[in-house]
Amino acid sequence: MANTPLSRAMSATVDPPLLPLPDRVVGLLSELGSPPRLAAHLRAVHDVAHQLVGWVEQHCPAALFDREAVLFGAATHDVGKTVHVSELSGPGAAHEEAGRTLLLGHGVGPELARFAATHASWARSGVGLEDLLVSLADKVWKNKRVPELEDLVVARLAEASGRAVWEEFMALDEVLARIGDGADERLAFQASFPVHG
Repeated sequence: MANTPLSRAMSATVDPPLLPLPDRVVGLLSELGSPPRLAAHLRAVHDVAHQLVGWVEQHCPAALFDREAVLFGAATHDVGKTVHVSELSGPGAAHEEAGRTLLLGHGVGPELARFAATHASWARSGVGLEDLLVSLADKVWKNKRVPELEDLVVARLAEASGRAVWEEFMALDEVLARIGDGADERLAFQASFPVHG
């Protein structure tokens, strides 16, 4: 792959150290002509999701969820911003359904494409732990804390572990604070890439 801003955003060795995006996502973003800044954002959220799923697996092995779905969802949740580029720097939700449609059109199954449409709607009924973790990664990567979302995650963890809600809250709060400590570096990484290729 050529040494372009997009390729560097997706997989180059960077500071802070961030996991590269999965090959399937790299191919998809390349094909779509993703803005480099979007790829950098997806990489930062994917890295945080990786930290979260690792922590959940270690802290609460009884919590059942699809690890790979969370990682794919985090790596593609904003893919609709390849179409709605103005939403990279401004408000808007048009990218959500557009992202799901894009992923479905590129052969991604509905069980994985859903994260593009649902990452901002964690309060709806039928939300799985996977959806909550993608939403949480999309907030805490920049150290944004959303109590309502965190309470939903805590409830799932307490249900799976049998521990008290307050214990799960304390454990989650500690890991989110640790992850949040790296927010400035992740934000600087994202901002170092241009919106347009």
